[in-house]
Amino acid sequence: MENSFAITATFIAYLILMLAIGVIAYQRTKNSSDYFLGGRSLGPWPAALSAGASDMSGWLLLGLPGYAFAAGIEAFWLAGGLLAGTWLNWLINAKRLRTYSITTDSLTLPEYLSRRFNDNSKLIQVISAFFILLFFLFYTSSGLVAGGKLFETVFGLDYTTAVIIGTVCVVSYTLFGGFLAVSWTDLVQGLLMAAALVIVPIVAMEGGFSDLEGQLANINPQLLTLWNDSKGEPLSAIAIISLVAWGLGYFGQPHILARFKASRSNKDLTTARRIAVIWTALSMFGAMLVGLVGLIYVSNSGISVDDGEKIFMLLVNAMFHPVVAGILLAAILAAIMSTADSQLLVSSSALAEDFYKQVFKKDASSEEIVMVGRIAVIAISIVALTLAMTPDSSVLGLVSYAWAGFGAAFGPALVLSLYWSRMNRNGALTGIIVGGVTIVVWKQISGGWFDVYEIVPGIIFSTISIVVVSLLTGEPEESVKSQHSKYQKLLTELE
Repeated sequence: MENSFAITATFIAYLILMLAIGVIAYQRTKNSSDYFLGGRSLGPWPAALSAGASDMSGWLLLGLPGYAFAAGIEAFWLAGGLLAGTWLNWLINAKRLRTYSITTDSLTLPEYLSRRFNDNSKLIQVISAFFILLFFLFYTSSGLVAGGKLFETVFGLDYTTAVIIGTVCVVSYTLFGGFLAVSWTDLVQGLLMAAALVIVPIVAMEGGFSDLEGQLANINPQLLTLWNDSKGEPLSAIAIISLVAWGLGYFGQPHILARFKASRSNKDLTTARRIAVIWTALSMFGAMLVGLVGLIYVSNSGISVDDGEKIFMLLVNAMFHPVVAGILLAAILAAIMSTADSQLLVSSSALAEDFYKQVFKKDASSEEIVMVGRIAVIAISIVALTLAMTPDSSVLGLVSYAWAGFGAAFGPALVLSLYWSRMNRNGALTGIIVGGVTIVVWKQISGGWFDVYEIVPGIIFSTISIVVVSLLTGEPEESVKSQHSKYQKLLTELE
C-alpha cells in the first residue's frame, strides 16, 4: 500500500495511546470487581460505546461494507435486525440485569445465573462457563485473523507476523487494565469507528443520494430492491428471517451484557441506550454506504476487486492523505481490538471466577482471582492465536455460529430469569443446554427450513424447554422467591 511510512507512524501512535490507557487503568484496578466490571463505575458514554464497539468487531468495517458491495440494499435486512436487537436488548435487559446482579452480588453471567436460582451444585455456572470458553475461543481467533489480514494488506507483512503483532497489542492492555482499560479504549475506538464510517462515504459520494441511486441503477437495478437478490431472484422467507434474526443474538452475548452490569446507575442506562442506538444506526448506515459507494468507485475506475471486504481499505487509500488514511485504517484495528479484548476478558472471567474458584479453590481471594484472570488471558490468547494461524474461512464462519450459540444458550434463560418469578433451577439448566445443543445439531442439517439461521430454532426450543421443565418440576425454593422479592423492591428503588 502506498505511503506506508505515514500510515505506519499513525498506527504506532494509535497503539501507544491504547497502551497508555491500559497502564492508567492498571493503576486503578484493585480487586476482581474492578478487573471484571470496572467497579460498576461506567458512565453512559463509555457504557454505550463500549457495548457497541465490543459488539461490532471488524465486521462493521469489513463484513457489512463487503455485503452491501455484493448484495446492495438487501443488507438493510441484516442491519435492521441488528439495530432492533440493540434497542430491545438495552430496553429489556439493561436495568433489570444490573439490578439483579447487585442483588445476587455476581460479577459474571454464569455466576449470576447460578446465584439467581441458588444452584448449590454449581452446574449452571460451570456449564455456562464451558459454553463461553468454547464459543469465544473461535470468536476471538476470527478477530485475530481479521487483524492479521489488515496488517498483511496495509503493510505487506507476512501473515503469521501480522497476526502475532495484532495479538500482542490486544493482550497487552487487556492483561494489565482489565475492564476499565477495555471500556475506556472502547470509548475511543467506538468514536473512531463511527467517524470513519461517516467521513469515508461522504468524501467518496460526490453527487449526493440521488446521484448514488442513479449510478447504482446503471450498474445493476436489482441492487436497489429489498425483496430480490442482486441476480433478480426473489428473497425467500427463510432468507429474510435468517437475516433479521441476527438481532435475537444480543440477548445472550456475555461481552455486551457485561456493560449493563458495570454501569454506575440505572438512570444512566436510559441515556446509554439512546447513545448506543444512535451510534449503531449511524455506524451501520455508514458501513452500507461504504459498500455501495465503493461499488460505484470500482465500476467507474475499472478496478478489479477480488474481495469485497477490502473495499473500505481501497477507498481510504485512494481518497485520503496518508496521515488521514492511517487514522481511518486504524478504525479497522479499533474495531477488531475492541471486540477481541472484551471476549478475552469475559473468557478469562469464566475461567477464573466460574471454573477456578468454583471447582478448585472456593476461598480464593479477590487478588488471586485477578491474577488467575490475567494468566487466563495469556492462555486463551495462545490457543486463539494457534487457531488463527491458518486463515481459512471456517474460522471466520464460526462468528455467526458463536453468535447463535450465545444467543440461544443464554438469551432465553437470561430474559426469563429477569421477568418470570416461577422459573426454577431445572428450567434454567435445561434451557442453557438445549439452546447450545440445538445450535450444534441444526448447523449440521440442511434443506428446506433447516436452512434457516440456527439461532431461530435454538431460541424457540430453549424457551419452550425452560417453561415446560420449570412448570413440571415444582416451584422455586423459598430462598429464590425471597431473593426475587428483594430484586423487585430494589428495581423500584433504583428507578
